[in-house]
Amino acid sequence: MSVKYICRHCQSKVGEISQGEISEYQLGFHFLTPEERSDIIAYNVDGGVTVKVVCDYCKQALDANPELNLISSPLQ
Repeated sequence: MSVKYICRHCQSKVGEISQGEISEYQLGFHFLTPEERSDIIAYNVDGGVTVKVVCDYCKQALDANPELNLISSPLQ
């Protein structure tokens, strides 16, 4: 199973885990509520997983300009 981490705002690739067999428990997904899981995790048809996170650049921009959080897609 491949796990790709992408920024939810700018869509840049943050990282990837290409380890053969890794469980959702090892990734910490069991800590998420069902609503968080559906918002953060996408299961691909090829068996991979895409996880939406916030990259350092976007986090800094949002921290410096909190009003951007009011916009649905602030950093495209």
